[in-house]
This record gives sequence, structure tokens and C-alpha cells, in this order.
Amino acid sequence: MAASSIRALLRVPAGDGGSVDLATIDPRATPGLPGKEVTGRSRKQWARDRVVGIGAELSPQQEMLYASAQVDPAADRRVLLVLQAMDCGGKDGTIRRVAGAMNPLGLHIRSFGPPTREELDHPFLWRIRRALPRPGYVGVFNRSHYEDVLIARVESLVPERVWQSRYDEINDFERELTDGGFTLVKVFLHISYEEQRERLLKRLTDPHKHWKYNPADVDARARWHDYQAAYGAALARCDTDGAPWYVVPADRKWYRDWAVSHLLLETFTDLGLRYPPADFDIERERRRLSDERVC
Repeated sequence: MAASSIRALLRVPAGDGGSVDLATIDPRATPGLPGKEVTGRSRKQWARDRVVGIGAELSPQQEMLYASAQVDPAADRRVLLVLQAMDCGGKDGTIRRVAGAMNPLGLHIRSFGPPTREELDHPFLWRIRRALPRPGYVGVFNRSHYEDVLIARVESLVPERVWQSRYDEINDFERELTDGGFTLVKVFLHISYEEQRERLLKRLTDPHKHWKYNPADVDARARWHDYQAAYGAALARCDTDGAPWYVVPADRKWYRDWAVSHLLLETFTDLGLRYPPADFDIERERRRLSDERVC
């Protein structure tokens, strides 16, 4: 598989008139996934096994990123995975299965709900800046600054002139991040209207998932087309070469996990990370340990 094939396949398509028509992207599609003639077994099981394998490859990449920052105070590299989706889109599941293979020591996960009173007293990017991962860390945002051009737009939480101006603010902010050592991986988990209904019904059927059900999700579902339009605009207007958007078909959870894992692995591979060299005489330290007397 080509080094950047998954990123190329899932990169947000060019929009028409400043928007991406999500209706043209099949939420059950599996771009880039090999067929049975290659895997020799069910694609579902193969993809699940590969997620485990990719996790083993991501682990040393994350360690190299973390180690570099520990050794070099000037190192500023960090990776930020931004996950956006409609309700029940699978953000939590993706984090468990993709980020779960990483060392918590160098992982920073942040979920963004409705802004607090304190956060509302500041510009919308204030709380995002405060949540950014430190150098050497992998950050994961479950929702993000994009909520301020999504729910704020659909629910008319601010005037149109305000949310319209935020696209440029977001692009400037993300350019600032990438100039400062960040690598951004922005992923929209794309599920269908029918799949969301099934997942909501499962939350009502399983008592262990009642806590995840929110009646407000059904209210938002009634504005599905408005949210799809808001996402289409955000994807088109905030997709840049420095901070691209990827659309991952997410009706099939096993494909979703495989695709996001691959996006991260390709991104890390391009960083060309290495373990930092020793700043001491290795042979001398080896002799010192070899010459130690038994206590």
C-alpha cells in the first residue's frame, strides 16, 4: 500500500461553493481496505487484527516523540488528533481502540462539552488553547473548536456574522499551531441517518448505556440536514494543506478504527522520528556497571 494512500483517499473532496456535499460520500464505504483475495479471510476480522498491529507500530513512534521532548527542551513537536462527528458517530470508541495502544504518559485526551460561564467570557479559542498538548505529547480532542461553527451555527447561538468570521480565525489558529511544531490530523467520522437511529435505539435498549442517552440528541437529529450543511461548510472552508480534513466513513466501526489508525501511522511515519542519541559515554557507563562489586 502506498505511503500516503489512505490520506489521499480520505482527504476531504474539493467543495463546490465553499461546501462539501456529504450526501455524495457513502458512510458504509471502505476506501483503501484490501479485498478478501488479499486478506484471505473476512475483511472485518482482518481490519480488527490490523488495528492491533498498527497500535504496536504507533507505540514506538509515540515514545520517540515523547523522548525527544524530554531530552531537548527546544523540541516543540506534538501531534493533535481532532475528532468530530454527529451524535453516536463513534468518537469515544475510536479513542479507546486507536489511542488505547499508546502510553498514557505521553497522551493528552480532552473532551469539549458546552462552554462554561468562564469560557463564555473569553474568545471561543481560549478554552482550546488551554487544552493543547505539551511538546512531545499526542493530543486527542473529542469535539473541538469546530463546535463553534457547527452547533453555534445550527442553533443560532451567535449571530451569523460571528460564526461566519470564525472560519478564518480557525484557519489562522491552525496555521499558528503548525508553524509552532504541531501536526494536525482532523477527522470527521461520517455516519448515516439510519445508523445513528440504530445506535440511539441501542442506548435505550441496553441499561448499561442509558447514561449515554440524551433526549437532546433526538432534537438535534431533527436538524440533521442543517448539521450536515454546517459540517460541509467547515470541512471545505477549513481544509488546508497544513491542516487537512479527512472524512472517514464510520457506519462500520471496524473500518473506522482501521482507517483512523492508518491515518495516524502514515502521519507519524512522515515525521521521520528517531530516538535521541545518548549525551554520555555509553562504553564508560557499561564498564562502570560491569566493574561494580556485589553488595
